[in-house]
Amino acid sequence: MKLICGLGNPGREYERHRHNVGFRVVDLLLTRARATTGQTKFDAEVAQGSLGGERVLLLKPQTYMNLSGRSVAGAARFYKVAPADILVVHDELDMPFGRIQLKAGGGAGGHNGLRSILADLGEDTFARLRVGVGKPEGAQPKERVVGHVLGNFSSDEEQGLQALLTTCADAAEVWAREGMSAAMNRFNKRKGA
Repeated sequence: MKLICGLGNPGREYERHRHNVGFRVVDLLLTRARATTGQTKFDAEVAQGSLGGERVLLLKPQTYMNLSGRSVAGAARFYKVAPADILVVHDELDMPFGRIQLKAGGGAGGHNGLRSILADLGEDTFARLRVGVGKPEGAQPKERVVGHVLGNFSSDEEQGLQALLTTCADAAEVWAREGMSAAMNRFNKRKGA
């Protein structure tokens, strides 16, 4: 079984924010895997399904971003999913909008959701699907960065967003079915939108 976790914040007021791009990718995967959420375990919306013949557990933590690790670690332990079989989909400030990158292991890179997962899982070997949301222009005090990720996509970005989300779902599906190397080779050099 593979575990795919999309990071985001629960609640209607956050659903269109850049920070919730992980949730939106998981929503697409739910349809592809013929799975429905509704079950709540590990402080998360949880669903099981199949992507390309591979059993997957799809997870949307409902703890808010900074405590996402509680959900990921709880689900991984319960279902006995090894860290190498976990993919976390998250927004990435250090990449321009529309660019995606699969990455195996590493640190948090300033992302509080990843920091929480690293702390609670106790491992850094899980895979990440980084979804570029760009940085705010000009000087970047912390308040501007927070306002950027907790803000909606611009109207220009919205035009390419569905294509980006579809590409991310494609990358997650290839990761689940064919492994990290195949997914990296196919998607890391492409622009998502």
